[in-house]
Amino acid sequence: MSSNSNPGEHTITEILSEPQTWRTCLSALDKTAELRDLSAKLQRNVEWVFVGCGSSFYLAQIAASTWSTLTGDAARAMPASEILLFPKTLPAACQIVWISRSGHTSEVVEAARQLQRERSAPTLAITCSTGTPLEEIATHTIRLSAADEKSTVMTRSFTSMLLALQSLAGFRAGALEFLTALHQLPAEAGKFLPAAQQAIQSLVSSRAFADYVFLGQGPFFGVSQESMLKVKEMSCSYAQCFHTLEFRHGPKAIVSPETLLTFFLSESGFDAEAPVLQEMRELGAATLVIANQATPAVRKSADYLIELTLTVPESARPAAAVLPGQLLGFYTGLGKGLDPDNPRNLSRVVMLEGK
Repeated sequence: MSSNSNPGEHTITEILSEPQTWRTCLSALDKTAELRDLSAKLQRNVEWVFVGCGSSFYLAQIAASTWSTLTGDAARAMPASEILLFPKTLPAACQIVWISRSGHTSEVVEAARQLQRERSAPTLAITCSTGTPLEEIATHTIRLSAADEKSTVMTRSFTSMLLALQSLAGFRAGALEFLTALHQLPAEAGKFLPAAQQAIQSLVSSRAFADYVFLGQGPFFGVSQESMLKVKEMSCSYAQCFHTLEFRHGPKAIVSPETLLTFFLSESGFDAEAPVLQEMRELGAATLVIANQATPAVRKSADYLIELTLTVPESARPAAAVLPGQLLGFYTGLGKGLDPDNPRNLSRVVMLEGK
């Protein structure tokens, strides 16, 4: 048991503050018009590469998916270590976006320095800190100080930086309806968050699982990855992530009543994803479904269900969709007598030895 008299107090406060934090960050970005300005300044007709480590890499996956969907331009996510160790995998011409909550993450900073020596193209950094090594290297920096956290794991910083990068994509694409939807998201997420919190608390108190598996497609694959990481970090549980349809190709061998399968069901891929849910339920898995709205068939196959009931388009929902995964990691950790504020073996900033 943690020595903290209130284990997880920072983490749960930060999770529940996310809708208000999004509102604060988006309002600040609107006042400065920096995203509109950056959209005009940054490169065109090149591939965009979103780079991070850990949660920031999973954030990069969602950001890249949004960028491609909205702008029609090529985009990908890469872990910073890949650029450091295999630099030839980076496109010859690309727009780099460095993602780091602290602005001190060693692999990101070192990769940025390496690229600065080799290329003259402008780069963009996004962080929740100021006066960092990363912003000294990057050509442009988006700073979201209101989204920083006291706890070790990323929660509101993840979703706030995601919304900022999605907004940048919206400005580049001239997608005014999408930008409006992002501004509607805080109010809509605030409405379903209490119910999601109650549902996750009920799930965790009802039973424990030996294995947690998260499944999603498209932008929801990054959501699944981040949810998987939250359960690992905050509860030290065994957790895995797969593309929903890929789970049929071998991984389904692990399914048992001790396996909790969390499905992030999309509307775009629903007709293909829903049968996987039904199949895994029939194989004996316990199922948690996170969907915007559930059909009767989905309700029948879901042991646990969280409906987001958002009116915004699917491309604007990922930040809200990750909230149940954060709550699952938090309450599972508490249930195991751990302190989610201070996960075992982890620190707020990962530094390479000697850096």
